[in-house]
Amino acid sequence: MSPAPEPALPLGHAVALGLLHGPAELLPISSSGHITLVPWLLRWPYAELDAELRKAFEVALHAGTAAALLIGLRDEVGEAARGLDRRRLELIVLSFAPAGVLAFTLERPIERHLGTPATIAAGLVLGSLAMAAADMRPQERTRESADWRDALALGAGQAAALVPGISRNGATLAAARLRRFTREDANALSRHVALPIIVAATALKGTRLIKRGLPPRTRAAFAAGTVASFASTLGSTWLIRQVERDRSLAPYAAYRIGLAAVVARRLRQSGP
Repeated sequence: MSPAPEPALPLGHAVALGLLHGPAELLPISSSGHITLVPWLLRWPYAELDAELRKAFEVALHAGTAAALLIGLRDEVGEAARGLDRRRLELIVLSFAPAGVLAFTLERPIERHLGTPATIAAGLVLGSLAMAAADMRPQERTRESADWRDALALGAGQAAALVPGISRNGATLAAARLRRFTREDANALSRHVALPIIVAATALKGTRLIKRGLPPRTRAAFAAGTVASFASTLGSTWLIRQVERDRSLAPYAAYRIGLAAVVARRLRQSGP
């Protein structure tokens, strides 16, 4: 008797997840959490794929997002590059280091133990509480006053965001607001420290993916998901200004808690 075929990644599902990834990456709601939870809640076969294949697909989605951000934010990236000095370089390096070290040493255990619907829901709630508490801090500082202590705080946020559900955007926004930056400047700092680590992580994991290769029947779905992620990110860069214009992080915190409640209800219905 031949073994049952492994679950496939339908092309339509790959495109849908790619379209979801762009806005989820730009808002403080956890893109990695949504890419896991949405198929699980909808009972798509994606949730049954091999863990390594799912991780590879997320790398492909991040590649599309990173490319779109470099294009969509090219003016901002160019301005930051032209104004790069010792202080800004220190900010980038120190904000990158904690997440880089943690990813290098604990990436596999984190992926193995903290990527389930239950742990993602917990991450959504914890991140929401941190965002709501941080957003109550006074707005006293601008991005030009950021120093090495702020860089380490932002780095700690990026390290915490390795836990699915926390959200890199949400964690760095919370870190910046805890350091009393204005909401607008907290958003700018969050973007400036996030892009290097998104690009670096995508390059590193993409290299591993190329070396390992993909099953031939998944290549079309991976390509479609990457293109969809690129398009949805490029088309959603206006959301960056929306987060700044909305000012308060409370609506995003409330949405995250609501999603966690939906996951908890589904887990209760499923039983042990």
